[in-house]
Amino acid sequence: MTFEIVLYALIVLVTVAAMEVFAWAMHKFVMHGQSGWNWHKSHHEETEGFFEKNDLYAAVFSVMAVALFFLGHALSPVILAVAWGITLYGLLYFIAHDGLVHQRWPFRYVPHRGYAKRLVQAHRLHHAVEGKDHCVSFGFLYAPPIDKLKMELRRSGVLDRERIERSVTAQGSAHAPVRDEGPSRSR
Repeated sequence: MTFEIVLYALIVLVTVAAMEVFAWAMHKFVMHGQSGWNWHKSHHEETEGFFEKNDLYAAVFSVMAVALFFLGHALSPVILAVAWGITLYGLLYFIAHDGLVHQRWPFRYVPHRGYAKRLVQAHRLHHAVEGKDHCVSFGFLYAPPIDKLKMELRRSGVLDRERIERSVTAQGSAHAPVRDEGPSRSR
């Protein structure tokens, strides 16, 4: 009996780790891709109210976890352990992403050191880019080193272009947009 409990606990923990890999891929290739941006776009824009269209992803994944609970009870404790792993990941996501990073809880906590601070900074850098392209840090519980993310954003040049466009828009039509047209051309 003890071996089975340890085995199922290990399956739960491996599932949590696998969910971070799955969530990273879903976030990068589906949510920031053509097919999923329609829902996820609400998460990158100011929205009214408590819910965003992006929250539909949580609803879909919750239904999948509930289905696995039913299957696990009927068929196999291994499937049940996977369902628990997915659910635990969802809880950790809710705490870290919705609570800590986006402050969607009624109380506020801003970490000033350690991994929690790095997680918040990495996700803020993810949101530093307007739109779905050129974003960094697609994980929800794993945060790459901040210096690496900043270097990636600098290398892409997207932040400089966005700052220029925002300043041009704010200044009005009296200023011509700044364009990088490569080597100077004679006119």
